Amino acid sequence: MSQPGFFDVDERLKRLSDIGDQLEAYALVVDFEIFRPDLVEALNYSDGSKGGRPPFDPVLMFKVLVIQAQNNLSDDRTEFLVNDRLSFMRFLGLGLSDRVPDAKTIWAFRERLTQAGAIDGLFARFDMALRAAGYIAMGGQLVDATLVAAPKQRNSDGEKQAIKSGKTAQQIWPDKPDKARQKDVTSRWTVQFGKAKAKPDGPKPLDIAIPTFGYKAH
Repeated sequence: MSQPGFFDVDERLKRLSDIGDQLEAYALVVDFEIFRPDLVEALNYSDGSKGGRPPFDPVLMFKVLVIQAQNNLSDDRTEFLVNDRLSFMRFLGLGLSDRVPDAKTIWAFRERLTQAGAIDGLFARFDMALRAAGYIAMGGQLVDATLVAAPKQRNSDGEKQAIKSGKTAQQIWPDKPDKARQKDVTSRWTVQFGKAKAKPDGPKPLDIAIPTFGYKAH
């Protein structure tokens, strides 16, 4: 295969626009810069005088959370798809050679906003901006291809309630960092439907429902 050139990427993006890119529509109707003051206040990053790698732009990272929420993605899956999808890169303002936030960075950003009590307000404001422009934010926009199983968690009733309420592993097990690192709090139970195998001389097969714990692969 030949290496893609600049005009190849440009043509593919134009094609995505022609067939309808929802994220592009969001970028056109929502001024994401309105979120910057609240993001800067909530994140409270240092001024960089002590050195170290500078953090990703907070507006870019908030857009990553928008992508994640729209498509019900785990942090790892978000990292992969941002690297993989031209539409995601365009929405974030990233080029093919630009650095992409990894799963740990996405988790840390969301956690910081959660600890500051800012994340619900930011998404409520985003939803209001969409509605004002005549859009309704919908979750799960990607088409499901299959279900990916995850290790079943052995949690107490209290821990299950904490997970359902949206708490992170670090919040649920603050005194057990090793345990928190091993816990998966983003997987969910769902049901996969199918049909039982029909016998030549038997009755019509019934629909069957198979409980599955894990992620939806898109």
